[in-house]
Amino acid sequence: MNEINFQKYLEDNDIDPDTIKIFLLRLREYESYLKKENLNLESVNPKKLVQYTEYLVSANNDSVLDFLRAILNYANYSKKHEFITETIDIVESYNAMDTLFSRIAEIHGEQIRDEIFRDLDIPPLGFHPEKKPNFTKNIMKRVEDNLGKENTIALISPCLHGRPPDDIDGDKKLLAELGIDRFLLKKHQDLIKRLEKHRDENTLEFAQIVDDEVIEFVKNNPTLVGVRKENIIYINKIPYQTKKFLTVKDEKMKKFYLCYCPWIRGALKEGTENELLKEFCHCSAGWYKLYWDQIFEQSILVEPIKTALSGDLECKFALHLP
Repeated sequence: MNEINFQKYLEDNDIDPDTIKIFLLRLREYESYLKKENLNLESVNPKKLVQYTEYLVSANNDSVLDFLRAILNYANYSKKHEFITETIDIVESYNAMDTLFSRIAEIHGEQIRDEIFRDLDIPPLGFHPEKKPNFTKNIMKRVEDNLGKENTIALISPCLHGRPPDDIDGDKKLLAELGIDRFLLKKHQDLIKRLEKHRDENTLEFAQIVDDEVIEFVKNNPTLVGVRKENIIYINKIPYQTKKFLTVKDEKMKKFYLCYCPWIRGALKEGTENELLKEFCHCSAGWYKLYWDQIFEQSILVEPIKTALSGDLECKFALHLP
């Protein structure tokens, strides 16, 4: 690692001096760990990143978050996109089960919460994401056994991990000007432009590389933003790894690359998704609900109708207009 150049990159991006010191320290620690295998940041396979975060977890080291933030900055500096993808795999939805833990207590009381989580430890940040479905299987069975199907859906349908801030005021204004159908068309056009910018600048859309094939797939699928039929908007989620989803032949891996959720993705890869509650995908429906509730200023029903967890090769949701 060229510390001088990396530090200058951080300074140029207005990272405060104390944070820069922490980032450099965490990356030095990582390189020291890599020396055991005669590796460094330049030579290590990014897929080995999770081995180190699991090592930190096993050592009860509380530096995982700082390390992952440091790696993301280093990846952007060095243009090592695979580090970004692997980091997102580790951090994506990491707080979901903590949210479930808190939400059960708020709605149903601490005693029921403690009974449901008895003898189960929530996998911490840094835990290998493909090992998480086993926890999901156990905890969701207990939730449904204790609270029933309807209460289980009610717990997870607001989405367990939230979403980044949206321009709600701007979108409300745009919707009022265009109407719902033209609004969705405009959003689809905006998505295509954003992806074309990623392609041209060699940057990532969330966790994935964008090329002409990905853009063509998005152009041909307006439901990736939403298409209205009478009083329902049907929305297909863009695959988590679109390029790999389009090129891989194995059906299990297609579902694996389709799905965003680390709490179930590993089961899709192993072919054990039938052991998980299908209702868990109401959490993904809730990701859309969080947005549209604000747009319409009321609670909107959004439900999954096709998902990888149900054996489909698309994740499709029905959003019922008020």
